[in-house]
Amino acid sequence: MDFLDLDCPTDVLFAAGAFEQLGKAVADWGCQRAMIVSDPVIAALGYPDKAVNLLNAQGIETKVYTGVHENPSSDDVVRGVEAAQQFQPDLLIGLGGGSSMDCAKGMNFVYTNGGVIQDYWGIGKAEKPMLPMVAIPTTAGTGSETQSFALISDAETHVKMACGDKKATCRLAILDPVLTVTQPRRLTALTGIDAIAHAVETMVTTKRTEKSLHFSKRAWQLLAKNFPLVLKDPHDIEARGGMQLGACLAGIAIENSMLGATHALANPLTAHYGIVHGEGIAAMLPHVIRYNAQIMEEEYTQLAALAAGDSLPIATPCSEALATFISQLVQQAGLAGNLSALGVEQERLPQLSEDANKQWTKQFNPRTVEIEDLMALYQQAF
Repeated sequence: MDFLDLDCPTDVLFAAGAFEQLGKAVADWGCQRAMIVSDPVIAALGYPDKAVNLLNAQGIETKVYTGVHENPSSDDVVRGVEAAQQFQPDLLIGLGGGSSMDCAKGMNFVYTNGGVIQDYWGIGKAEKPMLPMVAIPTTAGTGSETQSFALISDAETHVKMACGDKKATCRLAILDPVLTVTQPRRLTALTGIDAIAHAVETMVTTKRTEKSLHFSKRAWQLLAKNFPLVLKDPHDIEARGGMQLGACLAGIAIENSMLGATHALANPLTAHYGIVHGEGIAAMLPHVIRYNAQIMEEEYTQLAALAAGDSLPIATPCSEALATFISQLVQQAGLAGNLSALGVEQERLPQLSEDANKQWTKQFNPRTVEIEDLMALYQQAF
């Protein structure tokens, strides 16, 4: 089995057809009972059943849990843990989009360490060992497969909690672009824009390092090139693979550099209006680039130069060319691109700004954002 050399704790198996290697990849881990965490849509495509067969062939008893919802909540985790307590797995597999992988990680926290998922909001709060995990993404977006964080919404307050612990890092990620071909075009667009935002934001955060910048740039090159290609031809396996690997590399960048104001602004849109994460990101990212350009022109120029071969016009300032390029991608993807089209009311902007001001990622934005800055950014996106 050929694993990618990515200098990260997760072994990454990347190839068309890599899914077929699932059973053999975990055969020597000493696990007897695997629980697959997925959602009803992925289950209908038959991927969990196939995973069961691959694991059973190695003598691993397997149960499928499909109670995951988009933007998984603490309730999803509670139900998943109840199912795990009945089955008693010694291996967890997140199979699906970021929601399935995050829910599996959330379940792992509570199943192995007790309490409720709210207890693990923050970093390093799990005191006991956690189960080994495999991530098998069927989208190219979150990069959750190479991150130690589970993003779970509190079912009562709708606040998105980042629960991070190195013990929650997946032992193995299987990237098979064939699994992403079944995505509807809109899901391809939403997840792709999220991955692009990850590459752009990690490039400039206050916690960026040489290592994170390396992955940010590699991710951006793959995503900027392949996103228009998958929108044009959903069956282009090479482009699908480029998107999937790009999202994965951006995930490694996040692990080493965190995110910024774009995500702080997008999360309240989901909490208050149910706006899909990728659509909120699409509406806010170009405006955040323009806001940060005052001190990040050099970094944005690097991204503009890396994408110049992919029809990005080199202009001065390059940050404006970058923001325009992303707006064009949003339009090409058929996403709204502004808040009024998403049904946001102008009178709600102060409340959204207050909530954005409480978001964890706000603190890592390269240019300080106070509540009035967040309000101004929402108004620009309106």
